[in-house]
Amino acid sequence: MERRRSFPDVLAGGVFVLIGGAFAVGSLGYELGSPLRMGPGAFPLLVGAIVAALGLAIVIKGLIAGEVISFGPIPWRAVAAIVLAVLFFGFTVRGLGFVPTSAVTALLTTLASSRVRPLMAVAVAAGLTVAGTLIFVVGLQLRIPLWGPWLGF
Repeated sequence: MERRRSFPDVLAGGVFVLIGGAFAVGSLGYELGSPLRMGPGAFPLLVGAIVAALGLAIVIKGLIAGEVISFGPIPWRAVAAIVLAVLFFGFTVRGLGFVPTSAVTALLTTLASSRVRPLMAVAVAAGLTVAGTLIFVVGLQLRIPLWGPWLGF
């Protein structure tokens, strides 16, 4: 019986192994501490090791039990909408503030799907804006202005 190898799985697993290994090696420059008093290098070492182990498992799976998956057409509308939303957020959050930037970013991401109705898009944007404000500005106390200087108030 012929085994099919999955090149995408091997490639993706290899990337995970490299990224996890880089984090693990980079964490060795910090104090690791002990299990009861972990130092600043303990968490990156643990996460890097887990990511590398998962990547190795994906590589092995791709070599042993690979499968051929045919991909459909690339959803260019979704790709463009998500990239535009991320760029918009990054370039405008300081000038517009967190609340309007989050709302517009959420609305832009809903354009990725052709099945989302305008009322649902507004409801999702409002919910995500409130949740993001509560989590990042109120809960984590990030120093991001709610309303930016570009708005004039």
